[in-house]
Amino acid sequence: MLYGIMLIIVLIITGGAIAFIGDRLGTKVGKKRLSLFGLRPRHTSIIITIFTGICITTLTLGVSAAVSQNVRTALFGMERLQQRMTATQQQLDQAASNLSAAQEEQAATDQALRKAKGDVADLREQSAQLQEGNRILQLANEALQANNSSLLADNDRLGSENAQLSGLNDQLNSTNAALSEQNTKLTAGNKQLSTRNDTLTQVNNILGKRTEELANGLISMREGDIVFRAGEILASGVIHGDQPEEKVRQDMESLMQMASRNISARVGKNQTDQNIWVYKPEYDGAVAEIAKSKKDMVVRVTAAGNLIRGEEVRASLELYNNSTIYQADEFILARRYTLTGKSGEAEQAVMDFLHDINFAALQRGILADPLNGSVGVMEGTQFYDIVQELTKTHGDVVLSAYARSSTDALGPLRLKVKVEGLPSDS
Repeated sequence: MLYGIMLIIVLIITGGAIAFIGDRLGTKVGKKRLSLFGLRPRHTSIIITIFTGICITTLTLGVSAAVSQNVRTALFGMERLQQRMTATQQQLDQAASNLSAAQEEQAATDQALRKAKGDVADLREQSAQLQEGNRILQLANEALQANNSSLLADNDRLGSENAQLSGLNDQLNSTNAALSEQNTKLTAGNKQLSTRNDTLTQVNNILGKRTEELANGLISMREGDIVFRAGEILASGVIHGDQPEEKVRQDMESLMQMASRNISARVGKNQTDQNIWVYKPEYDGAVAEIAKSKKDMVVRVTAAGNLIRGEEVRASLELYNNSTIYQADEFILARRYTLTGKSGEAEQAVMDFLHDINFAALQRGILADPLNGSVGVMEGTQFYDIVQELTKTHGDVVLSAYARSSTDALGPLRLKVKVEGLPSDS
């Protein structure tokens, strides 16, 4: 209330102030005969009066709308308010309709409830009748259960007796099976003991023979003559690879016969060949490897141990890939030496040169002798001639070695040594 009075007072004061200002402005324009937009002073005064009235109305509405929510609603929200009122009225009508329907449904529910109460009374009467019948059936069931318990007790007693008999039967079967298994084990153990006894007897016989052989071997080692040393070559040769095993086996037999002849010649048995024993898996493996090889193979038959005269010959097989190492007249090595004429200097120079040749040939792939490691062969006369020639030489000299003939990995390397670059005698 107070707020509305204050608003009206403010609007009155504001309107009066604007009217006063407009009147003063119009009077001033009339006195000074001012003109706006090229109009006459009278018309200009009218325009100012109209503008003043517009300002009063605009300011009044603006202040009212700014200060009062109701004024804003009256000016701008009247249509929306009307729509809301219409929607609210429709909702009230729908609620009244729903209330009427609910009341009708409540009446139907009350009628159904009264009917249900009558049904419950009927069901209670039927339930009493059913309970009486159930009591009679319960008495009959108890009598049947008593008879059933008696039958179950008899059945349990019979089952217990049957289980005891079954347990005794299983125990007897288990005892019988255990006795049978023990009998089988005893029979097998008896056979194993018999077999081990036979094996031990055989081993004992073998050990006796080996003891006798070792004793004879020790005697032979002390008193006998060593014909071949361990690792010494008994025979060697080249066997072609990539051929049937039968052909390889024939070539191997020929090589073994050569070894037998060499042994016989060494021990003095020229009439018959000496038998050679080679471990059969090793022999068969060597035959198979040669047959599968795409290259020729060098085969060496070597002594497996020191061979005493009159003792059984045991040998091993060594296999190497074969190829041509040096061609005939191919250069092998050259060394330069400075000779001063000292005693034995020439022989030492030739020996050192042969040692270097031996090392170079080993590097190229020629197989060395297992005992002395040499690969070359030089005639004694040639060695003597070279030494004599070097003995007469003083100063620098070059020794050159050449292959006398084509040489493969089996060897031996036959040498042709030349003395080159001799200085003139002074």
